[in-house]
Amino acid sequence: MLGINKPEDDKTNPWPSIAVGLFAAFGGILYGYDTGTIAGIQTMDYWLEEFNIDPDTDEGTISLIVSILSVGTFCGALAAGYVADLTGRKWGIILSTMISFNLGVALQTAATTQDVFIVGRLFAGIGVGLVSVQVPMFQSETLPKWIRGAIVGCYQLAITIGLLLAACVNYATQNRDDSGSYRIPIAVQFAWALILSGGMFFLPETPRFLVKCGKDSKALESLAFLRRLPKDDPQLQAELEEIQGNYEYEKSLGGASYFECFRGTTGKRTLTGITLQSLQQLVGINFIIYYGTSYFAENIDQLPSAFILQIITNVINTVMTFPGLYCIDRFGRRAVLLTGAIGMGTCQYIVAAIGVATPNSAFNPAAAQFAFITFYISFFASTFGPAAWVVTGEMFPLKVRAKCLSMTTAANWFFNWLLSFITPYLLGALEPEQSNVFWIWGSFCWIAAVFTFSLIYETKGLSLEQVNELYENESKAWRSPGYRASLRRFSSVADNSGGEKPEKAQSIEAA
Repeated sequence: MLGINKPEDDKTNPWPSIAVGLFAAFGGILYGYDTGTIAGIQTMDYWLEEFNIDPDTDEGTISLIVSILSVGTFCGALAAGYVADLTGRKWGIILSTMISFNLGVALQTAATTQDVFIVGRLFAGIGVGLVSVQVPMFQSETLPKWIRGAIVGCYQLAITIGLLLAACVNYATQNRDDSGSYRIPIAVQFAWALILSGGMFFLPETPRFLVKCGKDSKALESLAFLRRLPKDDPQLQAELEEIQGNYEYEKSLGGASYFECFRGTTGKRTLTGITLQSLQQLVGINFIIYYGTSYFAENIDQLPSAFILQIITNVINTVMTFPGLYCIDRFGRRAVLLTGAIGMGTCQYIVAAIGVATPNSAFNPAAAQFAFITFYISFFASTFGPAAWVVTGEMFPLKVRAKCLSMTTAANWFFNWLLSFITPYLLGALEPEQSNVFWIWGSFCWIAAVFTFSLIYETKGLSLEQVNELYENESKAWRSPGYRASLRRFSSVADNSGGEKPEKAQSIEAA
């Protein structure tokens, strides 16, 4: 898969779990398509007239309509911890999609007033927020360790595909002189919801959640389905025993309250995840996603129409995610994130510098600026886009995984809301040199580089239980690659000795 080879001593058939993980990634379509839809709809003449909005004077209204989705996603993400632990990962995704998300889409499709449209986006946002926590969690808890990063990263790939689909549908309907111009793009979301919830119905619950619920026999059935091994196979039994043993050890250390999410190394992981997901937004990608169409229309002339430019950026965003999926498991999380932060920061500063250096020049900087914007998108799509979901999805102990993930994802949505809300005002304050906004996004990229080096652990090739031990025993993130190597040597010596493994080495055995 993607040139990533299965370990020679692993006799499982990986394709069932890979197929399950890939299908669950479809949940990203909900987020990406909804985001891309509003980016185009807000510039459609019929929609502006129907809802009595003047884009030159109603920045506040547009800001509210665009950003209210992120208010819903923030609330949904915070609630997802409870939902995932109460209903399970599988049914949590189904219920979130069929109830909250579909209600929001229905209200937006039927809306003829601003109030109903805004409420619809709020409910859709709650559904998207719930799904955005539970999908990476579902994937991480079902996938083999050697391919986990690439498949969890496919959630981001699905987001980019959703954005691209939305851009194409918006382009096709933008010139309609009736309500179909915006209702058709919105109503298409019913199809995505039905595909996701219908398919999830036939997938198994994650074995780790079943162990958490004390349903060990069902956990064994789930593992047997995912690994395509008989229930009495020694490798399958060993994986189940590792999950059970690690969970029992976690329980012996204390409860699973939100307070536990901020204690000891778990607290360090929670704050790391919150910061990483916040930086994924603060590096500026949603400036392009939410407001790219209007920014291009106003600031980049002598180029194709703004809708065409938006399609181009979304194609790049989608295509460049594929190298990221390979690199995450080939070169590791730290290398990918460091490369992305440096590359994005450089491109953002160049875009800003071009705008400042040539404000009234005969030289038209539009083509050069747009080129470096596409380079920036390429770096984001292949690094921070997928890697943020991968890292946060695999770094937490089982007993508090749902709660910790709900908080890290909520941080992503909080800054998603903040940036989508303040951007119209920010651009207005920067008139006429709106390119100066790229100085801001670029500076956060350099902060992200320092943060990655200092606090992101290398978890490539480790089971979720091994990741937990890594955090417990290594205090310096930049030493994590060396620590992982020593763990593997230790495990290899124990295996070859033919004797009983020391307690420390037992948790290193492949899951």
